[in-house]
Amino acid sequence: MGAALKIGITGLPGAGKTFALLKVIEMLEADGLKVGGMITEPIVKRNRREGFYVMDYATKEKRVFASREIESKIMVGRYGVDISALEEVGVNALRGATANADVIVIDEVGKMEVESPNFVQAVKD
Repeated sequence: MGAALKIGITGLPGAGKTFALLKVIEMLEADGLKVGGMITEPIVKRNRREGFYVMDYATKEKRVFASREIESKIMVGRYGVDISALEEVGVNALRGATANADVIVIDEVGKMEVESPNFVQAVKD
Protein backbone atom coordinates (compact mmCIF):
# COMPACT_ATOMS: atom_id res chain seq x y z
CA MET A 1 0.00 0.00 0.00
CA GLY A 2 1.02 3.60 -0.52
CA ALA A 3 0.46 6.49 1.85
CA ALA A 4 -2.05 6.01 4.66
CA LEU A 5 -5.59 6.81 3.60
CA LYS A 6 -7.90 8.37 6.17
CA ILE A 7 -11.67 8.38 5.73
CA GLY A 8 -14.15 10.14 8.03
CA ILE A 9 -17.85 9.44 8.36
CA THR A 10 -19.89 12.29 9.80
CA GLY A 11 -23.55 12.74 10.63
CA LEU A 12 -26.08 13.48 13.32
CA PRO A 13 -26.53 11.15 16.31
CA GLY A 14 -28.50 8.07 15.31
CA ALA A 15 -27.87 8.60 11.58
CA GLY A 16 -26.21 5.19 11.15
CA LYS A 17 -22.50 6.04 11.13
CA THR A 18 -21.49 3.00 13.18
CA PHE A 19 -23.73 0.74 11.08
CA ALA A 20 -22.08 2.07 7.91
CA LEU A 21 -18.63 1.50 9.42
CA LEU A 22 -19.50 -2.08 10.35
CA LYS A 23 -20.60 -2.74 6.75
CA VAL A 24 -17.29 -1.32 5.45
CA ILE A 25 -15.39 -3.52 7.92
CA GLU A 26 -17.35 -6.54 6.68
CA MET A 27 -16.27 -5.78 3.10
CA LEU A 28 -12.63 -5.22 4.10
CA GLU A 29 -12.52 -8.51 5.97
CA ALA A 30 -14.13 -10.28 3.00
CA ASP A 31 -11.17 -8.99 0.97
CA GLY A 32 -8.79 -10.62 3.47
CA LEU A 33 -7.71 -7.51 5.36
CA LYS A 34 -7.15 -7.62 9.13
CA VAL A 35 -9.17 -4.90 10.87
CA GLY A 36 -8.51 -3.62 14.38
CA GLY A 37 -9.32 -0.60 16.48
CA MET A 38 -12.25 0.54 18.57
CA ILE A 39 -15.98 0.71 18.10
CA THR A 40 -18.50 2.52 20.27
CA GLU A 41 -21.94 1.03 20.76
CA PRO A 42 -24.93 2.73 22.32
CA ILE A 43 -26.48 1.32 25.47
CA VAL A 44 -30.22 1.41 24.83
CA LYS A 45 -32.84 0.72 27.48
CA ARG A 46 -36.54 1.05 26.77
CA ASN A 47 -35.80 2.64 23.37
CA ARG A 48 -33.70 5.33 25.05
CA ARG A 49 -29.95 5.85 24.78
CA GLU A 50 -28.49 5.53 28.27
CA GLY A 51 -24.78 5.52 27.50
CA PHE A 52 -22.04 3.96 25.40
CA TYR A 53 -19.78 0.92 25.38
CA VAL A 54 -16.26 1.03 24.00
CA MET A 55 -15.24 -2.20 22.27
CA ASP A 56 -11.92 -3.54 21.03
CA TYR A 57 -12.89 -4.70 17.54
CA ALA A 58 -10.23 -7.42 17.40
CA THR A 59 -10.86 -9.03 20.81
CA LYS A 60 -14.53 -7.98 21.26
CA GLU A 61 -13.72 -6.87 24.83
CA LYS A 62 -16.08 -4.08 25.82
CA ARG A 63 -16.80 -1.84 28.78
CA VAL A 64 -19.20 0.93 29.63
CA PHE A 65 -17.36 4.22 29.21
CA ALA A 66 -20.20 6.72 29.30
CA SER A 67 -23.51 6.41 31.09
CA ARG A 68 -26.23 8.37 32.80
CA GLU A 69 -25.46 6.13 35.80
CA ILE A 70 -21.74 6.99 36.05
CA GLU A 71 -20.81 9.67 38.55
CA SER A 72 -17.72 11.39 37.20
CA LYS A 73 -15.96 14.72 37.30
CA ILE A 74 -16.10 14.49 33.50
CA MET A 75 -19.64 15.02 32.24
CA VAL A 76 -20.61 15.34 28.58
CA GLY A 77 -24.24 16.30 28.41
CA ARG A 78 -26.11 13.90 30.65
CA TYR A 79 -23.39 11.22 30.57
CA GLY A 80 -20.67 10.61 33.11
CA VAL A 81 -17.46 9.46 31.41
CA ASP A 82 -15.20 6.68 32.70
CA ILE A 83 -11.84 7.61 31.17
CA SER A 84 -10.20 4.45 32.54
CA ALA A 85 -12.60 2.25 30.52
CA LEU A 86 -11.82 4.23 27.37
CA GLU A 87 -8.09 3.90 27.96
CA GLU A 88 -8.05 0.26 29.05
CA VAL A 89 -10.18 -0.91 26.12
CA GLY A 90 -10.12 1.78 23.43
CA VAL A 91 -6.54 3.00 23.68
CA ASN A 92 -5.25 -0.56 24.01
CA ALA A 93 -7.32 -1.52 20.95
CA LEU A 94 -5.75 1.30 18.93
CA ARG A 95 -2.24 0.37 20.05
CA GLY A 96 -2.87 -3.29 19.18
CA ALA A 97 -4.30 -2.34 15.79
CA THR A 98 -1.33 -0.09 15.04
CA ALA A 99 0.96 -3.08 15.57
CA ASN A 100 -1.15 -5.86 14.06
CA ALA A 101 -3.88 -4.69 11.68
CA ASP A 102 -4.01 -3.73 8.01
CA VAL A 103 -6.84 -1.28 8.67
CA ILE A 104 -7.42 0.71 11.87
CA VAL A 105 -10.93 1.86 12.73
CA ILE A 106 -11.81 4.52 15.26
CA ASP A 107 -15.54 4.77 15.74
CA GLU A 108 -16.01 8.06 17.51
CA VAL A 109 -13.70 10.94 18.15
CA GLY A 110 -15.88 13.31 20.11
CA LYS A 111 -16.20 15.31 23.29
CA MET A 112 -16.03 12.27 25.55
CA GLU A 113 -12.98 10.73 23.93
CA VAL A 114 -10.85 13.86 23.74
CA GLU A 115 -10.99 14.13 27.54
CA SER A 116 -8.29 11.42 27.49
CA PRO A 117 -4.79 12.62 26.55
CA ASN A 118 -3.82 8.96 26.05
CA PHE A 119 -6.65 8.49 23.53
CA VAL A 120 -5.65 11.64 21.66
CA GLN A 121 -2.03 10.42 21.49
CA ALA A 122 -3.09 6.94 20.33
CA VAL A 123 -5.10 8.52 17.49
CA LYS A 124 -2.12 10.66 16.48
CA ASP A 125 0.18 7.62 16.55
